[in-house]
Amino acid sequence: MSNPTQSPLLELVRPDLRGFGGYSSARRAGVSGSVWLNANESAWRNPADGGLGANRYPDPQPEVLRARLGTVYGVRADQVLVGRGSDEAIDLLVRALCRPGQDAVVIAPPVFGMYAVSARLQGAPLVEVPLRDGVNGFESDLDAMASAAIAHGAKLVFVCSPANPTGQAIAAADLRDLARRLAGRALVVVDEAYGEYSDQPSLARDIDDQPNLAVLRTLSKAHALAAARIGCLLADASLVQVLRNCQAPYPLPSPCVQLALAGLSEQAQALTRQHVQAVRAERERLRVELASCPGVRRVYPSQGNYLLARFEDAGLAFARLLAAGVVVRDMRASSQLADALRISIGKAEENDAVLAALRAGRAAA
Repeated sequence: MSNPTQSPLLELVRPDLRGFGGYSSARRAGVSGSVWLNANESAWRNPADGGLGANRYPDPQPEVLRARLGTVYGVRADQVLVGRGSDEAIDLLVRALCRPGQDAVVIAPPVFGMYAVSARLQGAPLVEVPLRDGVNGFESDLDAMASAAIAHGAKLVFVCSPANPTGQAIAAADLRDLARRLAGRALVVVDEAYGEYSDQPSLARDIDDQPNLAVLRTLSKAHALAAARIGCLLADASLVQVLRNCQAPYPLPSPCVQLALAGLSEQAQALTRQHVQAVRAERERLRVELASCPGVRRVYPSQGNYLLARFEDAGLAFARLLAAGVVVRDMRASSQLADALRISIGKAEENDAVLAALRAGRAAA
């Protein structure tokens, strides 16, 4: 493992946290034995335990899970930080790198809201470089994001690819160029929560060559484990070690770890790949058919498991869908999306329900 004290990447970390050891929990002590009396746990199991051994605290960063995730994403285990969904990693990054009121965070709205939420909670200045809505869909202005990061002294640049809620993916070469331009200045965090559905390759394998590049992944989407709340940050090992010291002592419940390991078996991953292909096919079908529905102004191409659509009356469309029992995401409060809804790709019959509800509007008109 890399020695955190020797990595130039740590110049981006808050000075007061570079040597921060965090809380030394009982499970981080590195000792072993057969009689465990070091964590003030109960020696008896709860009747509802079911064989989990839930009376004992879990491993904060289970090596078997880190190794499995490293294999899945093509990185070393010491480059993996596992947490409670991607959200925890986003929050840890902002808290560890940004001094309140000084170190900025750059985002490109409309985009996933947790980047802004974490920045606000930390008191980090938020710099917005809005997406451009063009004939081919939304696009990120990476040059403007780099310039904004330099001008405002940003420590973090979050780039969502495929972008939520707008659907576009960014070429890997362009993201590598962005990271190179900001080397020594900022960490470029590429959120690949929907990467399994995309045509673009992951940036994870570029971390060794570009240490100021980090990648977010999650088991909540394609791997169908949203309730398990397992996500990870893939980053330079020195940064992973710093973030571990800033993380809660026991972030990963044992049942969730077991779910994750089972969900990443070869058999489970084969089924996941089948489901991803089904989503991609349904995504294209729904995109084409949705565009012909009454009241639909535009449907954007997407590399995720969702479609963004503009409506003549988004409120009416939302109400008609709800009346039919179909719940979609209302995006009208987001910048540039006052007439838009985001529709996740479901099973064929669920997508048919969307179309039926919107087509029913023609008969009601």
